[in-house]
Amino acid sequence: MSEQEETWLGLPQRAKPLVQAGILLGLGLGGFFDGIVLHQILQWHHMVSARVEPTTIENLQLNVMADGFFHAATYIFTALGIVLLWRAWRRPSVPKSGRSLFGSTILGWGLFNFVEGIVDHHLLQIHHVWPDGPGPVLLWDVGFLVWGVLFIVGGYAIVRRDGALSPLIEEREEQAVSDEGQVEQLEQEHEETS
Repeated sequence: MSEQEETWLGLPQRAKPLVQAGILLGLGLGGFFDGIVLHQILQWHHMVSARVEPTTIENLQLNVMADGFFHAATYIFTALGIVLLWRAWRRPSVPKSGRSLFGSTILGWGLFNFVEGIVDHHLLQIHHVWPDGPGPVLLWDVGFLVWGVLFIVGGYAIVRRDGALSPLIEEREEQAVSDEGQVEQLEQEHEETS
């Protein structure tokens, strides 16, 4: 990648719309996974279960309602990601790369886990990953953060290594011609000094 092109998070500027769409999709999908799998299927926790224990019908209703608001937010992230993806792929300069979309979606999922884990599990302590699970609660909460960091790093690495984001063919040809010219100039300078 040419140095001029590396202007946004170490990625070509033209990939920015695609990566942003993937990140929003990842935020939404990460939230849906958390809400559907951890809140509903496994029932490890609810959105405010550390503050309002779901031991009575009224408290369970409050937790389920909070889960619903959480799902509404993840739905909005997902919908915005789809809109941005549609806009990005309509632009001819944006690479049509499934690999970059996949990587940025994983990155967004990791951002969801990391931010949600820091805010909800550690700062606000409105719920924890698995308070009744084996081992200390902190272990599960930190594991959730580690999962997020691994997804962030892995997703970024997938996008960064995407060959579809390499400079356009014309740019590569221009660079090759420029490099050949520099080699010839150096050879001439070397001959003149010899």
